[in-house]
Amino acid sequence: MKICIVGAGAIGGFIGTKLAATGAHEVSALARGDTLAALWQHGWRLNTNSGLVQAPLHKASSDAADLGEQDLVVIAVKSQSLAQVAPTLAPLIGKHTLILPAMNGVPWWFMKNVQANGLQAVLNKPLQSIDPAGLIQQALPADQVIGCVVHASTRAIAPGLVQHVAGQKLIVGEPRSGESVRVAALVQALTGAGFEAVHSHNIRYDIWYKLWGNMTMNPISAITGATVDRVLDDPLTRAFVTAVMLEAKAIGACIGCKIDETPEDRHAVTAKLGAFKTSMLQDVEAGRAIELDAIVGAVQEIGQRLGVRTPNIDALLGLARLFGQSKNIY
Repeated sequence: MKICIVGAGAIGGFIGTKLAATGAHEVSALARGDTLAALWQHGWRLNTNSGLVQAPLHKASSDAADLGEQDLVVIAVKSQSLAQVAPTLAPLIGKHTLILPAMNGVPWWFMKNVQANGLQAVLNKPLQSIDPAGLIQQALPADQVIGCVVHASTRAIAPGLVQHVAGQKLIVGEPRSGESVRVAALVQALTGAGFEAVHSHNIRYDIWYKLWGNMTMNPISAITGATVDRVLDDPLTRAFVTAVMLEAKAIGACIGCKIDETPEDRHAVTAKLGAFKTSMLQDVEAGRAIELDAIVGAVQEIGQRLGVRTPNIDALLGLARLFGQSKNIY
């Protein structure tokens, strides 16, 4: 396949290197600045427990027109950057190009065609917290999007060089749910690259379930500087996390993403991560913009549209937003 990675940072570099290392694909990158220069000089690079994985780069440019039409476009930019990036991707996207957003939080397409007890007209409008001007929806053909959830911990330790920490799981599926031939082929390609690739029957649920855990840990760790173990060890913050999760669980039940677990069930899973720094805390420490709107703002917006009361989500969003604004990272 001809594959382009849009945003060759921690996740994009991880996916790009593993796909390029198979030798079965032409893997290009849409990148800029020091990352673009490093890719041209060294190719794809990934540090693993087994050593450095280095793979040839097919092409790289800051201009999509230099790369041409692709079979697969993996979008791995920060969610707040997508509205600016999406309109520039047209040269990459042909009639049969698959678009795979490997991003955090609620994606722009999440509420399209959702079935929710007669509330479709209210819910199917673009999420203002994600795509306020509708630029993403206009630029990226909905029928060519494949949903994706990344369960992997990586970090960019230098431009064009990624450190793999843990996890290899990529869950992919049709936004409308159910199985498809094109997703099955994508799963096969990802599996061949060493990923634990899963063909999801309900990718919306998988997205919501991941969000159910990280919509609390991300902003709380960002505000406090605490690792997730400390957030859960404090009885007051643990209770607040539980309250937020119960509100998100109620919203999920209204949009076909019913979660049967309790917050305490999820806390037990999170606790196994130990003294873990969330991606949002890492962004704060690096002075990078935080992905607050896709991770918390969108959940609050969906709750408002449904008429579900979200006082704890509101408080979390307000505090994290004010923190980000005070640090000039939101």
